[in-house]
Amino acid sequence: MIRVRLRNVVWGLVGMGWVLGAWAAAPATTQGPKPMTAAQIDVLVNQAMQAFHVPGISVGIVKDGKLIFARGYGVRTVGSNDPVDADTVFAIGSNTKAFTTAALSILVDEGKLRWEDKVIDLLPGFQLMDPWVTREFTVRDLLTHRSGLGLGAGDLMFVPETDFSRAEVIHALRYLKPVTSFRSEFAYDNLLYMVAGELIPAVTGQSWEHFVDTRLIGPLGMTGCASGPEALPASVKLASPHSLIDGAVRTVKPLDLKVAAPAGAIHCNISGMARWVSVQLAGGKMPDGGQLFSAARQEDMWTPQTLIPIGGPRAAMTRTHFEAYALGWGLNDFYGYERVSHNGGVLGMVTHVSLMPELGLGVVVLTNQEDPGPLMTIADQILESYATSERHDWVSLTKSQMDQVAASLLAAQAQQTPKAAEVQPDAATRATYVGEYADAWRGVATVSESQGALRLTFSRTKGLTGEMVAVGPELFIVHWDDRTLHADAYVRFRRDYGAVPEGFTMQAVSAATDFSFDFHDLDFHRVKKSATP
Repeated sequence: MIRVRLRNVVWGLVGMGWVLGAWAAAPATTQGPKPMTAAQIDVLVNQAMQAFHVPGISVGIVKDGKLIFARGYGVRTVGSNDPVDADTVFAIGSNTKAFTTAALSILVDEGKLRWEDKVIDLLPGFQLMDPWVTREFTVRDLLTHRSGLGLGAGDLMFVPETDFSRAEVIHALRYLKPVTSFRSEFAYDNLLYMVAGELIPAVTGQSWEHFVDTRLIGPLGMTGCASGPEALPASVKLASPHSLIDGAVRTVKPLDLKVAAPAGAIHCNISGMARWVSVQLAGGKMPDGGQLFSAARQEDMWTPQTLIPIGGPRAAMTRTHFEAYALGWGLNDFYGYERVSHNGGVLGMVTHVSLMPELGLGVVVLTNQEDPGPLMTIADQILESYATSERHDWVSLTKSQMDQVAASLLAAQAQQTPKAAEVQPDAATRATYVGEYADAWRGVATVSESQGALRLTFSRTKGLTGEMVAVGPELFIVHWDDRTLHADAYVRFRRDYGAVPEGFTMQAVSAATDFSFDFHDLDFHRVKKSATP
């Protein structure tokens, strides 16, 4: 998110690993370390597209500073004949985070910033719930997912599309309750990367967008890439986002990420990402010999900061002994080699970047469907062919496991989700719920009545409105009108001593709901109306 539609049921939260249970792994074959041929990659990608219902994929391989493979597959938009190629532009989602980190690295090189600077000294409006944490929070802490806040905390301020400003989001951080102690556990976040992006105007007077476009994308010659879709040339070939809805792959509306742009708004193609990968593998050195950022900053960005628990069959199969988050990148070991990687996801698209510095190797996978299955399967198959004599059928293994997990979730959800109550609230009872309710950080939500049914509507967005169906005493499920969200939620009301509903809390119905729908962080209270004079 940005892991926004990140189907975190089976996808590791930092884009390095998988959350896998036991599986019956097919025996690995051995044939000696031998890089996959173009024809073998073609077969692999087409298998992944078919297995995971993806309309289009673009794949790039960088070796020793050269783009040795760049090819597109499928179509930019389902139902069209517009082909995907190496110049097709995708939203890269949370792979943007590495660009934000690189931008700050340039400022560190220039002496305008230090990793250990206190955020509050640079952004006086920055405040978390705990005053001590606020005082101690550093620039480094913004980039390492160890704030103590919960997974995706506050993402509802930009998911679905809202009209919050960055200043409003920063102000709202003070109302988000921590779930762990500071710097003790990993929990992926997006909002603090937005805060990191706001350090750039605080230090330079330039917007994050301008700095990224002119100090990173421009100097690297990343043609067809930009800080956001609005900055792309009109001539670019843009892929459409897709989602699997009611068993069919359909286009969905792109998510506007302006407010959280430093966490996930960059759009790019394989040609441009190859240049980005090359400068990373070269320690910041550009093709013209200049330094984009210093080798010391490159070392900073790839130094482990927050440890992540590992385990399961995949770790054993790839001989992975550690995972960690650094600065904008995830780290692990893969068949004895250091692997630097990250996933990115927005509504309808997911992407992946893997670097193996010791082999001078980089792999980029861009897709226009939000199923994460193709990402690691394609990257792992290619990387494995360079790193080891072992061979696994990652497409089949991943498809099998994802199907098992999906079936288990559906079965559990069917058993646990209550059915609609036989008798819905009568008109008098419905009237008691109607009114405005406010949450400290998300703002106002309104309960209204329409055609004999209650409806819930969030402010600041057009994307969260839906009908509430009673499933128990004071308990409803809101079914959002926008069925592409896959995020229906429980709404549990509480009443005061006068038997009047005085507030409600929420929770996603399904465990498969993307973590950016952090309904569980909300606590709405009825807005008190002043008496009429």
